[in-house]
Amino acid sequence: MSTQLEALKRCTTVVADTGDFHQIQAYQPQDATTNPSLILKAVQKPEYADLVAQALSQSQGLDLAERMDRLIVRFGTEILQQVPGRVSTEVDARLSFDANATLTRAERIIELYRAAGVDTARVLIKIAATWEGIQAARVLEQRGIATNLTLLFSFAQAVACAQAKVQLISPFVGRIYDWHKKQAGSAWDEAAHAGAHDPGVQSVRRIFDYYKHFDIDTEIMGASFRNTGQILALAGCDLLTISPELLAQLAATPAAPGGLTPQLDAQRAKQQPQQFVRYDEAQFRYALNEDAMATEKLAEGIRAFAADALRLEHIMQGA
Repeated sequence: MSTQLEALKRCTTVVADTGDFHQIQAYQPQDATTNPSLILKAVQKPEYADLVAQALSQSQGLDLAERMDRLIVRFGTEILQQVPGRVSTEVDARLSFDANATLTRAERIIELYRAAGVDTARVLIKIAATWEGIQAARVLEQRGIATNLTLLFSFAQAVACAQAKVQLISPFVGRIYDWHKKQAGSAWDEAAHAGAHDPGVQSVRRIFDYYKHFDIDTEIMGASFRNTGQILALAGCDLLTISPELLAQLAATPAAPGGLTPQLDAQRAKQQPQQFVRYDEAQFRYALNEDAMATEKLAEGIRAFAADALRLEHIMQGA
């Protein structure tokens, strides 16, 4: 009997959202994504002690930022041995408002992958979808370096990423759900906001329909899921990046008779009325400011990734 994971793979590219490369092979995803929080979680596991010790030894004498980059590239290189496709590796979130510094770090990460013998066509540089991050991604794409714009919570961010012709965006689902649930408090009705009615799912659907209507090439990868219902409600999305815990649930659950019907459909999106949107910097900042959820979750996400980057730095200093 087919599982939900097998059925999902027939209509969507499945990506593993983890830094723990020992977990990946069981689910046979196409790609994998990482972030500072996932790498931090992985390096604290005993099975990675030797890898961390080796990274510490090989980076002695280098500045701390380069030691960090070497660690995340080492994990990315190991992950690429487990997947046939791409890995996303994140630039330090503390550079989210500095386009030039983001460019410099991104290019160094690519050079480190190249030095490790990796085909850099298999690497996506992950950058927070701030205005500065999007502009850095525009330049990187022009230089032949593919990017993944993350911490994306709003339609405005998705529009600006399309204008910059980035390779891929990662609109978050679960964190949007979290915000709306918290705002509603005791009035939240879980059943009424499940599946296609989930606010995070609706956000990704809106972006998907807009991109497909206007034949925008940027790939859409739904991310940050809280339950398998959110995942299945986005079947048909270009890609979905899923934690090992939720991949395990999908793999253990039989698919419904007849398989899984795609919930997102590019041809259907082309038939829907859409108004083309463009933003300059001022318009983008105002549109983002008008979206309280996106503004708050973007800031919160950058702070959280920055905090975990600091914890990783302590590890790299041998603390």
